[in-house]
Amino acid sequence: MSQARGASQTAVLVAAYRARASAATNPVCNDPWAQGLAGDAGVALTHRWDEHAPDMELWVGLRTRYIDDCVVRAIDAGIRQVVMLGAGLDTRAARLARPGVRFFEVDQPASQADKRDRLSKLDGYPVDAATFVPCDFEHDDFVALLCDAGLDRAAPACLVWEGVVYYLAEEAARSTFQRVATELDSRSLLVFDYLSSNMAKSSDRLRDEDRAMKGIIEELGEPMRYGIDDPTPLMFESGYRLLRTVSFDELALQYTGTYERKRFFRFQAIGLASASDEGLAW
Repeated sequence: MSQARGASQTAVLVAAYRARASAATNPVCNDPWAQGLAGDAGVALTHRWDEHAPDMELWVGLRTRYIDDCVVRAIDAGIRQVVMLGAGLDTRAARLARPGVRFFEVDQPASQADKRDRLSKLDGYPVDAATFVPCDFEHDDFVALLCDAGLDRAAPACLVWEGVVYYLAEEAARSTFQRVATELDSRSLLVFDYLSSNMAKSSDRLRDEDRAMKGIIEELGEPMRYGIDDPTPLMFESGYRLLRTVSFDELALQYTGTYERKRFFRFQAIGLASASDEGLAW
């Protein structure tokens, strides 16, 4: 992600969309802290994005809800460690807190400092809900930093890698996938989202709307760098033995009971992966 000072602007954008999705007439997710974190700047960013991707609010809401459900299922199955890789302005440590469950948030130092400042201004937010782990994925050893912060690598963890993979260089993304599979308990679950190679690499096949969205992201200083068309070979090569993927349309059908062909926010999907095929029935 961008290493500029302050919060990731895409994190602000996503928080604003999460706030909108939570305040919708029939909300698919519930994040009471998102609006306070996003502020007016986040709202302004969503209005720019809406011009090119009117389904972004729905996608963010569905992604939030599905990942929330995955985390809750993991906790209900006995996992007591939840790691947010590239946490941004995520609030799951507060929203999904359970007795005996520890949350870790891994992110750029500058982004974490900005987030702490934003959280301190929210009435009632439990700032100590998560253990903050400053880290640059492309240069730091995130596994070592997590262990130093108290992660038990001999026990399974649920790791959420949301809104990060496509901003990394391919080598850094592949390394992170591999290290989660081989250096943490094999029963751990990784939940991540990814986008297509066409979108990441500005293929000639992109529609004008998609090019416009990429332009906004690049203006924010966080260009997309890595796309995945089929995660199965990557997961196999990285050491995983369980993989499930779910698309935008599938999530919309599951959580809203609807399908509309005119929706075109389909370049992203979500994957669940584990290095073990035992334990959780995903």
